[in-house]
Amino acid sequence: MSKRKEFIYRWRIDYDFNTVISAFGSLLVTTVFALYNGFIGISHSSLWHGAICVYYIILVIFRGMIVLARRKISFSQNSEKARNKVYMVAAILLLILNFSLIIPVSLMVRHQKPVNLSLIPAISMAVYTTYKIIMASINLKRRKNSADSLIRLLRTINFIDALVSILTLQNTLIMVNSKTSSITMTRLATITGASVLLIILFLSVGAIKKGIMNIRKSE
Repeated sequence: MSKRKEFIYRWRIDYDFNTVISAFGSLLVTTVFALYNGFIGISHSSLWHGAICVYYIILVIFRGMIVLARRKISFSQNSEKARNKVYMVAAILLLILNFSLIIPVSLMVRHQKPVNLSLIPAISMAVYTTYKIIMASINLKRRKNSADSLIRLLRTINFIDALVSILTLQNTLIMVNSKTSSITMTRLATITGASVLLIILFLSVGAIKKGIMNIRKSE
């Protein structure tokens, strides 16, 4: 079997390997999104895009830390204890992600339109967000297939990333649509923003509780 076929075969049957490879792809895409939002934030003095840029930067560090730490742990003598420590740090960082979204959500609720966009970016964002949500939801349910806590955490991060894409899509629609009632849009933005923040908070607290349990078991 050639290396290419071996890679594809392993990617299809090995859930952990599939997750790690997907994480590398997500790192690249997230980096591009961070640069894109950072550029718009600076060029248009947009606080929204600047705040989202910060979120994506944290996400890049987050995913990179987990992937690199997981590889290093595989060479550790006490791998389980090291994995639990990394998981705990990552769970706390996950909670910080929640706070980094407060500024963009509050701006969206206030119905601010920092940049005017055409309908094409909105349609592209909608298609991408739909795909992202579907795949992230499927993988979130399948995360129990892995015995590796860090792999399960990576899938949780992917789901959170997809939720934030909903916020980005909604903000894009706000920038595109100027005919919709401000009151209606404000209510929708408030409900969506609060729901996303609460879900992320729930996942963050759950991850921290799981990390504490894992550390206690390993002692």
